[in-house]
Amino acid sequence: MRVVVAGSDAGRLTPLVREIGFELDDAAPEVVISYGGDGTLLGAERDWPGVPKLAIRHASTCRKCSDHEDAVVLQRLARSELSRDVLIKVAAEAKGRRLLGLNEVCLDKAIPTSAVRYRVWIDDVPYSNEIVGDGLIVATPFGSSAYYRSITRSIFRLGIGVAFNNSTEQVDHLVLRDDERLRIVITRGPAVLCADNAPDPVRLSEGNEVEVGKAEESAVLLGIDTLLCNTCRRADGLPFNRLGGLRCL
Repeated sequence: MRVVVAGSDAGRLTPLVREIGFELDDAAPEVVISYGGDGTLLGAERDWPGVPKLAIRHASTCRKCSDHEDAVVLQRLARSELSRDVLIKVAAEAKGRRLLGLNEVCLDKAIPTSAVRYRVWIDDVPYSNEIVGDGLIVATPFGSSAYYRSITRSIFRLGIGVAFNNSTEQVDHLVLRDDERLRIVITRGPAVLCADNAPDPVRLSEGNEVEVGKAEESAVLLGIDTLLCNTCRRADGLPFNRLGGLRCL
């Protein structure tokens, strides 16, 4: 099997990957092994979109139960014993650019001391009057346990979540069907549009529009089910426990 190890600490895992018998190939890998944390996984999906990902945390950041030791997980990968889950992404289009998020796309104010003003339509139906605040998050179920959850204190398992970040007036958070689309118009900027932890946001100003919805593309994660055991399962009910429960604490 051809694999590539992604992450700033990839060199720690590479000798074990070779020992188990994988062929290292960063040009045409069959599996990307994301060795690090949540951000490493998001970056790996940008660099090798659609290629199945196996997320492994390195031991310096967590304690692992015996089922989650690096060698055990890699041997299960070699024997094709890991489950395969297809996860949706969200896509945002603005100013001729298209951003993809595995976790979320985020509209945020560009100046810390100045709120952004915007209006929202859902399938061309106005949702609210002008909203004033720090922006909004459009998240996938996988991403609902990340930034979305920090805003709403909630998660969801199906659809697309919309969280309004620190709005001056109460605006109810939404979980839309994944075939519904949002249109956002900036009524006062400046603002930025980001996807996951990508470092190249789109800068927006008054009158700019953003279209957001489920992407045609998807992501594939390996071993989510095997990574949820009694030792490391968290009690907060997260659908994926962030990287499938790799925090063995």
